[in-house]
Amino acid sequence: MPRESKTIKVNKTDANKYRKIAKGFYDAAISEIESRRWNAAGLLIVHSAIAYADALTIKYGGVKNKSENHQDVVKLLEIVVKESESKNNALNQLERLIAHKSTVAYSGEIYDEQDIEKLFKHLDRFKTWAEKQFTD
Repeated sequence: MPRESKTIKVNKTDANKYRKIAKGFYDAAISEIESRRWNAAGLLIVHSAIAYADALTIKYGGVKNKSENHQDVVKLLEIVVKESESKNNALNQLERLIAHKSTVAYSGEIYDEQDIEKLFKHLDRFKTWAEKQFTD
């Protein structure tokens, strides 16, 4: 039996739609941080990073991850985005963020301000790199 693809084809022009979604999650995370709703902020931080990753895989490869394992988007980015000095660091930031998805959303673990500061720092670094990919 052939292995099912973990990606779907998406028109490259849709990359900006996903970028807009990513920015929306980013702005919503800031709002949740200001309201001191740490777990909500954490989940929005992770979703922003994933949406930025989707925007980039669409822009460069015309594909989007459809695997339930969100770490697969890191591998897909590694394949479709051109090499650069900052790429590996950005992918490390993304991996760290995605690693928190289940914990922040489903584990019952309560995140605090320090946890979210760390996550937001990773997101800011990843977002800066992702936005640069749209201007290069």
